[in-house]
Amino acid sequence: MPSLPTRFTDEVGTLMADTSQTLHQLDELMYCNSHYDHLTGLPNQTLLVNRLRETLSLQADQQRSMAVLLLSIDDFTDISHGLEPETLRLLLRGISQRLSKDVVQDGFLAYMGKDEFAIARFDVTSPESVVQLIQSLRTVLAMPFSLEGQTIHVTPSIGVILQTCQEAQDIDQLLQQAHMAMHQAKQRGRGQYQFYSPETTAQLQNRLVLENDLHKALERDELRVYYQPLIDLQTGQVIAVEALLRWQHPSRGLVSPAEFIPIAEANGLIVPIGEWVLRTACAQSRDWQLAGSPPLRMSVNLSACQFSQPNLVETVAQIMADTEMDPTYLELEVTESFLMEDMQRSVQTLQKLRSLGLAIALDDFGTGYSSLNYLSRFPVTMLKIDRSFVNDMRVNPESAAITDAIIALAKSLHLSITAEGIEDQEQLAYLKERGCEEGQGFYFSRPLPAAALEAWLQTKTLAQQLPSLAMTR
Repeated sequence: MPSLPTRFTDEVGTLMADTSQTLHQLDELMYCNSHYDHLTGLPNQTLLVNRLRETLSLQADQQRSMAVLLLSIDDFTDISHGLEPETLRLLLRGISQRLSKDVVQDGFLAYMGKDEFAIARFDVTSPESVVQLIQSLRTVLAMPFSLEGQTIHVTPSIGVILQTCQEAQDIDQLLQQAHMAMHQAKQRGRGQYQFYSPETTAQLQNRLVLENDLHKALERDELRVYYQPLIDLQTGQVIAVEALLRWQHPSRGLVSPAEFIPIAEANGLIVPIGEWVLRTACAQSRDWQLAGSPPLRMSVNLSACQFSQPNLVETVAQIMADTEMDPTYLELEVTESFLMEDMQRSVQTLQKLRSLGLAIALDDFGTGYSSLNYLSRFPVTMLKIDRSFVNDMRVNPESAAITDAIIALAKSLHLSITAEGIEDQEQLAYLKERGCEEGQGFYFSRPLPAAALEAWLQTKTLAQQLPSLAMTR
């Protein structure tokens, strides 16, 4: 600030004094605009970086530990699309107020933009104290927000970097590592947290390479559809196949679906890839029928991202028309967890899909909500028992009880029932005795390319394929 006189009785002196005061206020305003977020009132990233540098430079004991936590609201894009702009602003203010008032009293809280908040804690005594802070954050945000007549639930994904003050001198790297940890927490599911480690960097670098390669996989014809047979457990006949996506990477070979499908779901590639899988499977089913093979039901998975597309029904109808797929032999698999995100819309979408003449299977049943209240509303035709129950039912009474209950439930609702992950004779015998209708798993066949499945069906007699199915109940 210039050194201006402030005490004069004449008009010129008064004007100069007013100018000095105005400049001072303007300086404060400019500082606030550049260092604080106008929506939440919290410090922004610029002020966070400055405060971190200040504190670290003044810290006498460089071996003391400090932590930076980066918090991101799960599914924020979907939440924002469902709210009016003013309601969204109120939500962000509400989150800021809760964090400021109830959690971050001993530390520095900043708003990083969009749905991200940062918390810096100095003089951290132990990793356990950071975990306690994380639990407090999750507890405070777990309480619903009531805004503009709406009840909104949020969960945070949290990345944590814990270092000594000496190690944390590179602030940009510190925040980047917190971002990496937060990104990995999101990959693990909703409401998770992850501490940064050097392995995190390696995993994310590997993920970035895979993501770049996946963008080119469709155009390079590297994706494959494999087919796993579904068996009628009472007759031993192959009655259906499930289409399963595989990636034949040019240098890595077959990449595990568990490795690349989450990437495709996160970046939206699962939509064009999913459409390609559906089109390929329908075309293959039609080719088999034209070749004289007995008609088999073709089961194809829909991802949550696909299901949320506004043109899903039209896309499915167009693919069936293009491939001349008989809807009688098409089954789409959906997962109960993503149906619950918007019950009314899910019911409407499923009803429209059913109106096309195809069947709907509820995949991984028993791992999510499993409520009779919603199940009776969904127009599904098949329940699929998750493989986790099938694997554990001989050693875990709870898994056996759940399996029995799902089979009984399906029968009472007049739904078909399939068990996934059958791997041995004992599992097969148990499920058959309980009245499970269909099954699939390595005991019968691994997923195979189309040509290999054709050979499997032609060269294996029923007795050779499934000798155990001849046993009496």
